Formats: sequence, C-alpha cells, structure tokens
Amino acid sequence: MPRKLFRKIMPSVDKIREVKALSLFGEALFHPALWHLNRRSAAGGVAVGLFCGLIPGPLQILGAAIACLVARVNLPVAIVSTLYTNPFTIVPLYLLAYQIGSFVLGTRGGTPAAPPPDWDWRAMVASANAVGEWMLGLGAPLALGVFLLACLLSATGYFLVRAAWSLHLRNAWQKRRQRRRGASV
Repeated sequence: MPRKLFRKIMPSVDKIREVKALSLFGEALFHPALWHLNRRSAAGGVAVGLFCGLIPGPLQILGAAIACLVARVNLPVAIVSTLYTNPFTIVPLYLLAYQIGSFVLGTRGGTPAAPPPDWDWRAMVASANAVGEWMLGLGAPLALGVFLLACLLSATGYFLVRAAWSLHLRNAWQKRRQRRRGASV
C-alpha cells in the first residue's frame, strides 16, 4: 500500500490543531485512531467515505467527519473517499440508485422516471436547484436506492481495501524471506 505516500500527504495533528474553525469538535478530532493509518482504519475510512459520498449537497465531508468520530477510523482517507461524487458522476449514480430502489420496491412497471435536467455551466446554481427538484420528484425509490447503493459501495470498498492490504503484506513478506534466504547463502 502507498502508506508512505499517505503519510507525506496527510497533515499532522499539530497543523490541524492550528485551524481555529475546527475547535468546535474539541479534543475528539485529535483522537489518535482518526489519524493512524493501518489496515482497519484505512478500510473503515474508505467505507465511511464511500457511504457518505452519496449524501446530497455539500454535506458529504461533514457527514464523513462525524461518522469517523463515531467509528474511530481514518479521517483523511474518509474525506478523500467522498470525492468520487462530483457534478459529472452524481446524476449517473443517482439514476443507478433509482433503478435499485425501483427494483427492490417492485415499482418497475410504473411510470418511467423523468429524464434529468440539462446542466448549464453558466447558471450552476439554477442547474443544481433543477437537479435537486428532479431528485425530490423521484421519491421513495430514489431514497431507498441511494441508501442501498451507499451500503453496497461501502461494503465493497471496505473488503477491497482489506484484501489489497493483505495481498500487499503477503508480497512484502515473501520478498523479505527471499532477501534473507539470498543473504544467508
């Protein structure tokens, strides 16, 4: 795993303490588990980030931070993991969530969903409002689908990170064994 790279990029706890706006979290934000990078905390951070990434609007990072405080998983990894949603990916993800919700609720034979509104880069606020109203019009299938998709992405991310980390450790152990065997000959 690129653990050394993450450690270089991640801010130190002392630099975080200097940010006055974060004082509302108190000392809870500086718990060592939120900044320690190991297999459990990284996988948990990815899971939290993937789950909270589907929260509508700008509340994704705040949701991830609060979930990290509760679950005691790596905060920077969770925040970075929320960034998979953006203006380009959110509509396809929500359409997929709507399809999942419709399938689970059994509303597939009903009226088809209205197509998403066109995005106008010159009027971003109006476009965001139009997308928000479109999502609200999709109702229960979208709400259930977003939750189920978030759970699916979260679980998949968690197990993929755990498996990749284990695979990396096995390879490192094998290389170490080979170096020791070569040195002892």
